[in-house]
Amino acid sequence: MTNYLISVIGPTAIGKTALSIKLAQYFNTEIISADSRQFFKEMQIGTAAPTNKELAAAKHHFIHNKSIQENYSVGTFEKEAIQKLDTLFKKHQIVIMVGGSGLYVDAVTKGLDNFPDVNGSIREHLNEKLKNEGLETLQNQLKNLDKASYNTIAIDNPHRIIRALEICIGTGKPYSSFLNKAKAKRHFKTITIGLTANREIIYNRINQRVDIMLKMGLLKEVETLIPYKNLNALNTVGYKELFKYFDGEWTLDFAVSEIKKNTRRFAKRQLTWFKKNEDTLWFDYQSPIENIIEELNILLK
Repeated sequence: MTNYLISVIGPTAIGKTALSIKLAQYFNTEIISADSRQFFKEMQIGTAAPTNKELAAAKHHFIHNKSIQENYSVGTFEKEAIQKLDTLFKKHQIVIMVGGSGLYVDAVTKGLDNFPDVNGSIREHLNEKLKNEGLETLQNQLKNLDKASYNTIAIDNPHRIIRALEICIGTGKPYSSFLNKAKAKRHFKTITIGLTANREIIYNRINQRVDIMLKMGLLKEVETLIPYKNLNALNTVGYKELFKYFDGEWTLDFAVSEIKKNTRRFAKRQLTWFKKNEDTLWFDYQSPIENIIEELNILLK
């Protein structure tokens, strides 16, 4: 009997969590999160993690299961997620996965790409360059060496930028040239469904979500994390902007406007990444759940 992973994707604030819970309830199954920011228990409000009510509505995995002080890579997540799926498929023929982190979604559904080893001194040099010259210098360097990667990876994430650059420099080939090669076979079939809307609606939903986060106490959450602000997990939208506010570099209004702007940019990159998968079934974010389930049942026969 074939096991199926239903992967729910789409830009941030589009309604993926609500849909995944409805699907989990309909198929009487459990949910795996592939959102790289929701792993961390110290980051709840700013990552729009499922609420306690939502977590109680369906069994979730990989939500608040790590600390920001732990080193957690996409490679480790791939291994742990596959192990968890092996266990879940003993109880359920269908499992739901939800998340907006394209690399983490692909790690589970397709497996990670293999990259050649490069000299460790390259990374050291790039980290030094980041420290002395700033992220924009590295972004421009990547744009010159590998525009395809520059257009698709999370360029606000220094770790991702440095990883791509060290491969470009160490091999003399674009980072993107090593992507999408033959990978590990999966013992399940994946059905990917995406939620979308026109850009204006997506951007309005993002702006509204940021306002809601602030009402929920995002400022207080970020303030408690100031001692850890240099950790990689916290170098992310919603946190890094407010650290600048607490450091006295920005006004609160400007920091909030930057969160909204950077989240909109992130959503644009999410869609660029997800639209590479031509097999995705796209639905308008307001599509009735009955229509989505009807389409899924046809594919699950």
